[in-house]
Amino acid sequence: MSHSADGPHPHPLTPADLATGDHWFHGCPDCHLPIQGGAAGLAAHRSTVHTSAGDPRTEITIRL
Repeated sequence: MSHSADGPHPHPLTPADLATGDHWFHGCPDCHLPIQGGAAGLAAHRSTVHTSAGDPRTEITIRL
């Protein structure tokens, strides 16, 4: 069952919650994906994408 009728999921961190000098938006230095949420967002990205098990994303090739 979809929870989309419940409304948007609130982001746990807002730009105002960031530490002084932390940037809300930047790229991951390992895979260059855009990351939101400052250092906390980057830490969450690294703990889910860059694990010892490797990158869980599926690589695709699009031929044009």
